[in-house]
Amino acid sequence: MELKSLKYWLPVPAVIFWGVSFIATKYLLDYISPETIISLRLILAVSLLFPAALLTNRKFKLNLKSHFYIFILALIGVFHLWIQVSGMKFTTASNTGWIIGTAPVFIVLLGMIFLKEKISIINTIGILIASSGLLLLVGKGNPFSINIFEHKGDILVLASAFTWGVYSIVNKKISLVYSPLMTILYLFVMMAILIIPFNINSSVVESVINLKVLGWISILFLGLFCSGVSYVIWAYALRELEAKKVGAYLYFEPLVTVGAAAVLLKEDITFLMMISGLIITIGVILVNKD
Repeated sequence: MELKSLKYWLPVPAVIFWGVSFIATKYLLDYISPETIISLRLILAVSLLFPAALLTNRKFKLNLKSHFYIFILALIGVFHLWIQVSGMKFTTASNTGWIIGTAPVFIVLLGMIFLKEKISIINTIGILIASSGLLLLVGKGNPFSINIFEHKGDILVLASAFTWGVYSIVNKKISLVYSPLMTILYLFVMMAILIIPFNINSSVVESVINLKVLGWISILFLGLFCSGVSYVIWAYALRELEAKKVGAYLYFEPLVTVGAAAVLLKEDITFLMMISGLIITIGVILVNKD
């Protein structure tokens, strides 16, 4: 009985790691570029997943069709991370957590447009509620004050929520012959190949060498735990539980981010932010409702 109930705790570490990842990223942006953060994160993730694949006797077979699909996912994934991390230079970790939480809204809308999936009245209401919460959050209570230049950080992070929706729809549409572990490993390798060339210069090397201890801890946390361990845990949880039940854990990710940002980055957590976040969460829950 204990083992059966234990599986419901599987997604918890992943959600905590992902929630705190925005704090680690925000800290690192004071010292290294978004491209460098992403590159180091991917290199460390691959260095963990490759031995894991060997230890579990995975076959390193290549399927050209699946590899082409993974290459498409890698292009989307790199762009998604780049605009997200770049956006975080101009906004708070707390805002990022709440805004990224709107990704399910884009998944539903894109699914309706490209996969002809039906949405109910409840889903539509959820989209409107989540959108109103988002406008309140970005506009700090006044949606009409939003402009591209002043709120470029929030807008870039919102764009990354949209690209995650695109990634999810493409991933849903294609068919891969690899196991979840091998798919993630091949995906991260291709993403690393795409972005590392933008980091081959002396200034990047110098900035990495001069990282403080806390900077290296942040990089190790992002690469090994947020990208490596969390993705494996999530894949295993999806195998053991219904996708809907696993996805519900993500509602708590922004709360983890906000709490960690307040403690570790000393970010101000305002009443308006929490109300806006609550409205977004209620909207997203309704969007995911059958």
